[in-house]
Amino acid sequence: QVNLVESGGGSVQSGGSLRLSCVVSGYTGSSSCMAWFRQAPGNEREAVAVIDSDGSANYADSVKGRFIISKDNAKNTLYLQMNGLKPEDSARYYCAYDPWGCTLINGSPSLVYVAYARWGQGTQVTASS
Repeated sequence: QVNLVESGGGSVQSGGSLRLSCVVSGYTGSSSCMAWFRQAPGNEREAVAVIDSDGSANYADSVKGRFIISKDNAKNTLYLQMNGLKPEDSARYYCAYDPWGCTLINGSPSLVYVAYARWGQGTQVTASS
């Protein structure tokens, strides 16, 4: 079965940067949809960024221009480069995986789809002012 392990979280000052990694182990087919979600205490889990098999990506409005999602298929690793971190970005970040292409809305990978087949355990990100 597919397992996901996140790393790279930590504490930074407002305006700082972090890069999260998610290593995918187990069988993965040629098609996949992967995403980063986050959940702060008292809030619902929300999608931050999603990337399709062909590399097309979509971002939540709150992170556009600051976060970049990417993947290295040779290393079976998903990344989230986070720049210009704000206190409101503080949350536990999770990677998610589906063994098929992303659900598309208006031609872009969906940010509202949440029924991913596999989830990681998460990594904590804290940005302080």
